[in-house]
Amino acid sequence: MYALKSVLALLLFSTVTLTGIVAQDRYITLGWAAWDPANALVELSKDFTKETGIEMRYEFVPWPNFADRMLNELNSGGKTFDVLIGDSQWIGAGAVYGHYVKLNDFFDKEGITMDDFFDPTVYAYSTWPKGSPNYYALPAMGDALAWAYRKDWFAKPDLQKAFNDEYGYSLGVPTTWDQLYNVCKFFQGRVVDGKKRYGVAINTERGSEGITMGVTAAMYAWGFQYENPNKPYDMEGFVNSDRAVEALEFYKKIYQECTPPGHSDAYMEANLDAYKSGQVAMQMNWYAFWPGVNKDPDVGGGKSGFFANPDQKAKGATLGGQGMSVVKYSDKQDLALQYIKWFSKPEVQAKWWSLGGYSCHKSVLNDPGFVNSQVYAQGFLDSMGKVKDFWQEPTFVELMLAMQKRVHDFVVGDKGTAKQAMDKLIEDWTETFEADGKL
Repeated sequence: MYALKSVLALLLFSTVTLTGIVAQDRYITLGWAAWDPANALVELSKDFTKETGIEMRYEFVPWPNFADRMLNELNSGGKTFDVLIGDSQWIGAGAVYGHYVKLNDFFDKEGITMDDFFDPTVYAYSTWPKGSPNYYALPAMGDALAWAYRKDWFAKPDLQKAFNDEYGYSLGVPTTWDQLYNVCKFFQGRVVDGKKRYGVAINTERGSEGITMGVTAAMYAWGFQYENPNKPYDMEGFVNSDRAVEALEFYKKIYQECTPPGHSDAYMEANLDAYKSGQVAMQMNWYAFWPGVNKDPDVGGGKSGFFANPDQKAKGATLGGQGMSVVKYSDKQDLALQYIKWFSKPEVQAKWWSLGGYSCHKSVLNDPGFVNSQVYAQGFLDSMGKVKDFWQEPTFVELMLAMQKRVHDFVVGDKGTAKQAMDKLIEDWTETFEADGKL
């Protein structure tokens, strides 16, 4: 009897121990950037854990280090992450180098269709080769570069009169880059509420992607193309076209004449700081930050307005945002896929938008109440209808670093001409594509 009790006790102990081990293994780790939408995702994902019992763990990396951390992890075959929300430009490398799980069979099995998501986000965040029905990510976070402005300053009668006297039309939301420049120039050095202000905070950062994202916002509005649409990787006359040169010169003019002192290496946080502190009348930044700006005690509460990237000679806006992928090296792909399935549900997507995430699901974007749900909702729709992205080639890092150098040297470093900068960029990109066997 004692021996039987001992055996039963041992079996019970073993069962409890194994159950504990299994329970401990029922978690996945998600990697993303450290910013406001990540906090919203943590709140959203509590519902996933309640429904499935799968614990969520996270590693959120500050933007300046995000690409290095995640790409080093992928390139080394690391198992830290099961789910990765990676930048749109990573999709080519994720597919070609085998970092991401191809999701087609899983989507078919679970009845998940890309037709339910906004077409530009599927193209940008999910497909490789581009536009093909080969999916390596679920559209997770729609985003585009846009603008915030001090609505309360724009409404001041004395400023309205002064602007109209100077430019001959009413002070309001710019619809062209010419108008954007006029507003920036108008506020540069002007005293508002007893303090000296400046025109605008724009992207000038050299180290990662900042100035490229900013410059392309102008270039796309001038109709910029990376290559001959009829001959891939043929860049002569496109990258260095007259319009591309004119747009780059225009961006430099805004930098030199309309930005606050010392704004020579600025990106997301620096632009936010300049705006929230009251230095500038406008800022360039991602839609992801607008929920926080709209709630900010100093510039929120109706003091700020938001608008899509202005047009000039064409319609265009710089694409941001990310897709959600399952990491090929994960030992928990089955759990990660459960998360993807859950996240794709229309009701989850609706809550994602309500918490401050930017859903790409048509059921959210086409809802009759969407436009009035947030003050920046209409601008988001306008932007996502005209977005363009940087190269998504597997060699995008080399392509990005080359453009960062060339445009920063011209805009901030004041070296050479815009035409020379774009000519040199073609040389850089040609060398990269030749090394990759594309030319």
